[in-house]
Amino acid sequence: MSETVAGVTIPDSALAREATELVQDAASPLLFHHSRRVFLWGALRGRKQGLRFDPELLYVGAMFHDLGLTPRFRRTDQRFEIDGADEARRFLAAHGITGEAADRVWTAIALHTTPEIPLHMAPEVALVTRGVECDVLGIGYDSLLDGERAAVVAAHPRPDFKKQVLAAFTEGIQDRPSTTFGNVKADVLAHFVPGFVRTDFVDVITASPWPE
Repeated sequence: MSETVAGVTIPDSALAREATELVQDAASPLLFHHSRRVFLWGALRGRKQGLRFDPELLYVGAMFHDLGLTPRFRRTDQRFEIDGADEARRFLAAHGITGEAADRVWTAIALHTTPEIPLHMAPEVALVTRGVECDVLGIGYDSLLDGERAAVVAAHPRPDFKKQVLAAFTEGIQDRPSTTFGNVKADVLAHFVPGFVRTDFVDVITASPWPE
């Protein structure tokens, strides 16, 4: 039976149920509830903007967006966003979804920590970022009604979320610090990993092998 939160119906297809089960199995309750809120915030923002989007694709994008932080799916040789994007593409292919639709989900996850650019792309791409920005950064908080926020948080609580999600970010990326070059996650390591030194873009240019 479909579940509705704050007027948003959570997809109840076989694909959506399997996505839910996969994330519940692989991720902590913190990341599971965060991912569900990302879908709900994204759907609410999309509705307010009058965007037409595929709820299933948005759901998979939201649910898989932080899988790269989990022990089961994280690697050490690429950005955590790509870990989740790659797994989403494999998951969708196993359900017969390939091509442009799968590319939309991959892109939504891969770019969800890249400011501004996703908001100019397909609705599913933009709305995963809208959902993440709302839940983590509070961007768009005031565009939501008090009752909408209350309903979503009642369904998916966020106790001590700010502190706990920063800890989850740190744990998920501290073994691949070079992958934070040029993205917001370098800020996390600078705060929480002693001895972390950022890669500096100017230093990379001046130290390149070109003689001039």
